[in-house]
Amino acid sequence: MKFRISIAALLAGFCLFCSFVILQDKPTFYLIGDSTVKNGQDDGQHKGAQGQWGWGHFIHEYFDSTKINIENDALGGTSSRTFYNNPKLWAKVIPKIKKGDFLIIQFGTNDASPINDSTRARGTMRNNSDSTVQITNMLTHQPETVHSYGWYIRQFVDQAKAKGATVMVCPPVPKNSWKNGKVNRNADSWGLWASQAAAQSGAYYIDINKIICDRYEEEGEAHVKATYYAADATHTIEAGAKASSECVMKGIKAIPDLKLNDYLLNK
Repeated sequence: MKFRISIAALLAGFCLFCSFVILQDKPTFYLIGDSTVKNGQDDGQHKGAQGQWGWGHFIHEYFDSTKINIENDALGGTSSRTFYNNPKLWAKVIPKIKKGDFLIIQFGTNDASPINDSTRARGTMRNNSDSTVQITNMLTHQPETVHSYGWYIRQFVDQAKAKGATVMVCPPVPKNSWKNGKVNRNADSWGLWASQAAAQSGAYYIDINKIICDRYEEEGEAHVKATYYAADATHTIEAGAKASSECVMKGIKAIPDLKLNDYLLNK
């Protein structure tokens, strides 16, 4: 009897261990970016449907949580440069990434800020070159080598791919900025450099700027302004973030060999 009980206990323990291993081995879908990716009810700063919401807040709704984890590590106010350099941001994300994981990257909105000032010092060189500029950072009072927007994107991609992750690069989402009924796009600036960096580093490129702009223009300027924005032209409210999230997923689903699609709730 004691022997039978011991075997049963061992089997139960083995099953529990296997369940733990399976749980731990689930891939994780990581998101990094700025406020247009992060903001939402869970960030403690922009509560209410009319507050500032990012599309990343709703991505989990499209995936099977029993098969994949979703981790939104984006942070408002960051540029590709400050997210990469801050020891509390990328340096905390990259050690967690493992083989089979996924990473989506969207920066650019704040990269357009000044390269050197006493408040943010977060801008990057506006291209995808390997050129640099040497500064004494007015915020940290330390010397710093500032790279191009594309260079920082390539670092994220290269380092995540080295860990075995599949990486997707996105340009910044559009602002609520129009001319003659058309949304002002970034295909010849941030979108161009993001696509170049993705191609150069072997990442997937998802042109969410184009997808969202196409949707906006189909729905019309008046509808978009009344439905998706409130306080400013950069940050969407809850309805706008949901619409952008749908557009991001449209871009993801359009890539037939992207294994991330294996984890969708409705394939």
